[in-house]
Amino acid sequence: MQSTKKLTKAQMKRNRQKEKQAAIATALRLVKEANQLEDPLDSFVPFRRYERNGLRVTIECKRGSNLSPVLLRWAFELTKSNMQNLYEQSGWRWRDREKRGEMEDGLAWYLVACLHNDEGSYPVAFVHFRYDLDNDVEVVYCYEIQLERTVRRKGLGKMLMQILELLAFKSQMKKVVLTVFNCNRSAKQFFMENMKYEIDETSPSRCDESESSYEILSKKIVPTKTTNQQ
Repeated sequence: MQSTKKLTKAQMKRNRQKEKQAAIATALRLVKEANQLEDPLDSFVPFRRYERNGLRVTIECKRGSNLSPVLLRWAFELTKSNMQNLYEQSGWRWRDREKRGEMEDGLAWYLVACLHNDEGSYPVAFVHFRYDLDNDVEVVYCYEIQLERTVRRKGLGKMLMQILELLAFKSQMKKVVLTVFNCNRSAKQFFMENMKYEIDETSPSRCDESESSYEILSKKIVPTKTTNQQ
């Protein structure tokens, strides 16, 4: 009787391992399919325009490899201007080369918002994101959301994050994940109060690292079964 129980436990362990391997295989397939899309925003044409609060903006989704050098330079300089001090306040060293490498990575995707007015058309905001695995879970990882000062507090940042969540939903990702510095109180308020993100189970504060300078936030997307039914 004792050997039968041991065998049953061994079988249960093997079954759990098989289930985990199958889940990871599915996650990898979904991430691969998402990264093969020509334009993830094709399914959401109405969201290509934002015309509220005095803004007339068009939004495009592009691979990082398809961004012009001029646009990439603008995105990098905006990120540096907005984030370098926050990095240093948080005890992280700002490194131009590492940040450029991250932003130019072959897996990088961008939502780029361009403002149109009497002076012409020019970029004013962007989101850098990736379809990826995070702790063996298929996610959209938001690396950056950066806005020029002139277009802040006009609903554009919220619109860009909503688009990101739609892209995650369409590709059957399970979460949208991002990192925020604890010293960046306005960003934490935006994500946690306005966008309803929560502290992720993998965040340092959930892993007995209360002195960490950052949190990992996430929002769960509609489960795959519901997505498939629709």
